[in-house]
Formats: sequence, C-alpha cells, structure tokens
Amino acid sequence: MNNIGISVNELKIIDNFNGSIMHALKKSDIDFRGFGEIYFSQVKYKRIKAWKRHKKMTMNLFVPVGNVKFVFFNANKKEFQEYNIGTENYCRITVDPMIWFGFQGLNKGNNLVMNFANIEHNPDEVERINLLDLKYNW
Repeated sequence: MNNIGISVNELKIIDNFNGSIMHALKKSDIDFRGFGEIYFSQVKYKRIKAWKRHKKMTMNLFVPVGNVKFVFFNANKKEFQEYNIGTENYCRITVDPMIWFGFQGLNKGNNLVMNFANIEHNPDEVERINLLDLKYNW
C-alpha cells in the first residue's frame, strides 16, 4: 500500500487455446476485505467519469476489456496518482475509502471496469463533485 490509500497488484493472464483466463481476486489475497457486490461500468473512448469517493467501501478495480486511465486524489495529502490498466497492463487497483477518483476510456473499442466491492452499493455512502472541482488535466 502506498501513501495515499491505493495499492496496485499485477495479475496473471493464463493463455488458453480457447480463450485466456484472467485472475482477479482470491480470499487469500492481502487486499481482500470481504465481499459486498461486483458491478461493471463501461466508459467510452476519451470520456471521463469523475469525481466520486466512497465513505466506507473498499474497491478492487479491474479492466478485463479495453484500457482505462484511473486518477485518484487524496484530499488530506493533496496528491494525485494515475494508473493506466487494462488488457495490456492487467492489474488490480485496491482503493481505500475516502479517496476521490475518476476514470477515462483509452481504447476506441470497449472499455469495461469491474469493481469487486467489500460492501453493497448504498447511495448515502457515496459523495460526488463536479469534474471541474478538482484541478486535473485529463
């Protein structure tokens, strides 16, 4: 885990004649903090979905299809961090609660984000601000 509540773990892709197998998360992984729900979010090429943060949820983010740029902002430390992950750089990003984040589609085709969350979605648990409220040059 680095200093702003984000950890990145490279994941295995096992080549198979009939189609690859992509690892995601095991109960024995250090970042596993329980299971609440899994959901998928599509993001179109060059489109940006930002900014939100979860008050309680720990996210485990994957991009099994396409490529996505994630940007995280720790308000306490006033630091941004960015990661490009996807089929060419297959990783899991684990995000602690209270970290602002957004993401942008980098692939002209499909870009699919999967969140393996430790709690179920609750609209009262999420905070959102306008894209321009955080000064970041996408």
